Parts: sequence; structure tokens; C-alpha cells
Amino acid sequence: MSRRFHRLGAALLAAVLLSLSGLGAANADELGPGGLGNATPRAAYAQIEGSGSTWSEVIVQQWISDVDALGMKVTYNGGGSSQGRKNFAQNVTDFGISEIPYPGVDEFGNADNSNGREFAYLPIVAGGTAFTYQLKIGNELVRNLRLSGETLTKIFTGVITDWSDPAITKDNNGRAFPKLAITPVVRSDGSGTTAQLTTWMDAEYPDVWRPYFGKSGFTSYYPRKGRMLAQSGSDQVMNTISGFAGNGTIGYVEYAYPLNKDYPVVKVLNNGGYYVEPTQYNVAVALTKAKINEDTSSPLYLTQILDGVYNATDPRAYPLSSYSYMIIPTGASDQRMSTAKRQTLGDFMYYSLCEGQAKAGPYGYSPLPLNLVQAGFTQLAKLKAADPAVDIENRDATKCNNPTFVSGNLKENRLAKIAPQPAACDEEGQGPCGTATGTGEPSTDEGQPTDSGDGSDKSGGKGNGGATGTTGGGGGGGGGGGGAGDGATTEVDPVTGETVSTGGGGGGGGGTTDAAGTTTDPIYATPTELSASRPGDDRAFGALAALELLALILVPGLLIARGVRRRGAGQ
Repeated sequence: MSRRFHRLGAALLAAVLLSLSGLGAANADELGPGGLGNATPRAAYAQIEGSGSTWSEVIVQQWISDVDALGMKVTYNGGGSSQGRKNFAQNVTDFGISEIPYPGVDEFGNADNSNGREFAYLPIVAGGTAFTYQLKIGNELVRNLRLSGETLTKIFTGVITDWSDPAITKDNNGRAFPKLAITPVVRSDGSGTTAQLTTWMDAEYPDVWRPYFGKSGFTSYYPRKGRMLAQSGSDQVMNTISGFAGNGTIGYVEYAYPLNKDYPVVKVLNNGGYYVEPTQYNVAVALTKAKINEDTSSPLYLTQILDGVYNATDPRAYPLSSYSYMIIPTGASDQRMSTAKRQTLGDFMYYSLCEGQAKAGPYGYSPLPLNLVQAGFTQLAKLKAADPAVDIENRDATKCNNPTFVSGNLKENRLAKIAPQPAACDEEGQGPCGTATGTGEPSTDEGQPTDSGDGSDKSGGKGNGGATGTTGGGGGGGGGGGGAGDGATTEVDPVTGETVSTGGGGGGGGGTTDAAGTTTDPIYATPTELSASRPGDDRAFGALAALELLALILVPGLLIARGVRRRGAGQ
């Protein structure tokens, strides 16, 4: 009896170990770009530490989690780009991350440079600075808000202070919101996200921004006035807006934060005449207009000039699209660096620039195009130049699983090429669309792209027709309600503040009407429930479930066998 249970236990234990080894091998294959995950580490690894941007922190933390399985230990603390640059300059960290390069001096006249520490800028990921908000009609969250750049600039400079302002009504094609004070939520720390926002406002709306700021140019420290709230870090801005007392708030964060929290973002009017949100597709389109410093002798090599992005006329382009940068140490005598640390940094960034880019879109970012990935590899070569013992051989960017790559063409961006045109209801003067934002999917009348590079099938897009909350003679597009038709009249509900239409001919699907012919549906889109899963979750949790099932079989048998042995010993 005892031997039989021993054999059973041994067989089941072998099955568990086999499953575990298979899962580990599968993860290593996924994590190891170009064979990195399957090979013995090139050199001894040592823990490396970084700090800085919260704009890019979501994807950086995911990459850190990924490479941990390969024996690389990386720690990263947000705190803002300004703090990241300062920590690097003071030799507190091994690397920093920032959305802007060292400006030389900060807004207060203090030094903001590398303090003599040799470094290079390394682009790590692209993304869009999003405007997330909490605005309710009754107890329902508005999910399809549209605002022009001028309106946004006036909100963040205190010119527009109420959600019922005529400029907001105009951006939403005549649909008014309740009279409710606007509370902008800005960053209290030195932030690259703030620098990106204020650079855009200074370039595009100087007549509004400069009187508020008191001078021209950008700032990393937002000048808070009036009802504004200030919070440290993107996560705290997001938590404040989405919190219990957040109704009426609006703030700026990288798109990853509202996407991961299932929270809406503003569709921003671009120079192509369409309101768009910062999906990976719209960001990729916009950044085809970015100018990159390609002078290898320049201290600003690979840094960005975004004027062409701000005023891109492609209907799909998101105006506040940009890149984030790692600041890496390149000096041969750098006091914090060793061969093991350089090897860890090189392999960590090799993964991040290669396989890691495939995760950018699902996490709310946009992957780098091939020319910037290859330029990034060139920057990593400086680690070997500082220490010949560092192994960076056999790194082929063209073999990376990156959805932007087009074989043989460094400049073409496949993600931008397959990006769908925006829905007709997103055009200025039309709609607004009846679908929610912040889902990661582009709003389009076409089917969703199927060649995003992340392995998911996104065919068969959802309808994005006319706005909800209206009825009338015009035929509506798929999924939303029809626009107000000829002969229709509109009125503002005195309780909710929403604009509704009455009369007219039969509209398309969407709003319902009561006996008086007035819509009973609000103007916001029906909230949609997002899946919390990420690519690969099903496989991981499926393996976990299998292991749990094996444990349920194994453990009782081992316990019984143990009891039999004890009884036998007692007799």
C-alpha cells in the first residue's frame, strides 16, 4: 500500500515539475529577444537602480517584471523627470528617465545638467499625453467628451472655469454640460508630463499661455492658481480625478493611466479637423511628423522636435504625442558602474527596445519605429566602448517583434500605415460619437486593425455612429443614435443641463423617446466594461489552474501514504 502511494506521489510530483519547467521555458522563450532568454547570461548581472518619469513608468515597470525571470534585477522609482535627471547627475542612480533633455538651468535658475557625468539619451517608448476627467450627469460618467486645444489651454490657465462654458458646448457640437466648476489637477513635482503640456501650449496657444505663465517657454513645475489641485506623480493625479470627490476634475497623464483604470479621456481636436484620442495608432501617425536630432556629435542626439506633430493635418494624428528617454552612463570611469551593471543595463534595454516594444500598445503606449530602435542599439554600444568586457554582440533590431517594423524600410512605420481613419462622427461639426473613450481602440467606422503586432485579432470593429441623446430625421451610423434631422428642435434640460432634440423625422438607432418625443437617454455613451487581462494572462493562469488541479490530486495521496506509514510503524 505504502509503495503504491509512493509511486503515485512520485509520478504526480514529476508531472508537476514537468509542468513548471515547461511554463518556465515558455516564459523564457517569450522574454528572450534574439535568443537572450534561452542563453546563459553573457556576464554576471548586478542590480541597477533608476528613477524619474512617471509618464513612462507603467511600461518600464512591466519590462522590469519581465526581465526578472532572466536574472536581471532592476529597481525604478518615479518622482518625476526633474528628480530623475537630478538623481543621475548626483550619482544617486545608475540611469534616469525623462521626457525632456537636460535644460542646463531649471525655472528657478538652478543648475539642471549632468554635473559632468558622461551620458547618452536613449529613446525608450512613444506615447500620448492624455486629458482624463470626471464629469457626471446625474450619477452617470460622461465618456465621450471632446475639446479643442484652445479650450484645453484656457481650462489650464483659468480662462474657462465651468463645464457649461459655451466653448465646451461648441466643441461638443451644441451639447451642453451641467453648470459645474472645473477643477484642474496638475503636477506638484518637477514633471516631464508638465513640460510636454506647457511646451505644446507655448507653441500652439502663446496668447493664452504666456500671460498666465508670465513669460514664454515651458516649465516642469506647473504654476498653480485658483481652484487647481496639485498632486505628485501621475498615479496621484489619476487617483484624485477618479476618486469619490473627483466630479468636475480634469488632469493630464500618459494614456496608460486612464486606460488601465478604465477611465475616459478627452478627444482632442487636431489640425486635420477631427477629435481623436491617443491610441497607439494615432500616436504612431502623429510621430511620423516628429523631427529627430540625427547629428551623432550633438549632445542632443536623438532628442525630439515636435512642432510638426502639434500641427499635423492627418485626421488620425494625436497632437500631444512624444517620446520618453533613458539617460544612460557612458563614462569609462563612472563611479557607479561596473562590468556587471553595464551588462545588466545593456541586456535590460535590449529587451525593452526589442521584444518589450510589442507590449507598448496594450499598456497604453506606442512602440518605437525601427530607425529609433536601431539608433538606440547604437547608444547601447557606448556601454561596450566604456568597458570592452560588456557583451552586446548579435543584436539584430530587424528580428525584434515590433509592430511598427517594415522589412527593408527604416523610415516607414507599419502601425501608422494600418491606423484606421477616424469615425465620421469625430469630425468637427459632427457627432459627437456615442462610444466611450479610454478603451485603447481607435474610434472608426472601419473594422479595427488586425495587424497590430500583439497577436490579437481585432477585426470586426464596433459602430461609432451618431451621438446618443438625440433623435431626429437623420439616419444614424452603426451603434450610435442618429443626428437631429430636418425640422428637429432642441432644448436644454433644466435638471441635467443636457441638450436634447425633439420632433423631426425618424432617426437612426440610439436614443429612445418618451410620449412627448423627448429623448430619455443622456448624451454620454453607455459605459463599457473592459477586460482586466493582459496578453499572456490566459496562458499563465491556465497553467496555474493546471498546477492547482495536480496539487489537489497529489496532496491527499501523499497525506494518506504518510498516514499508512505511521500506522505500519506503530504496529
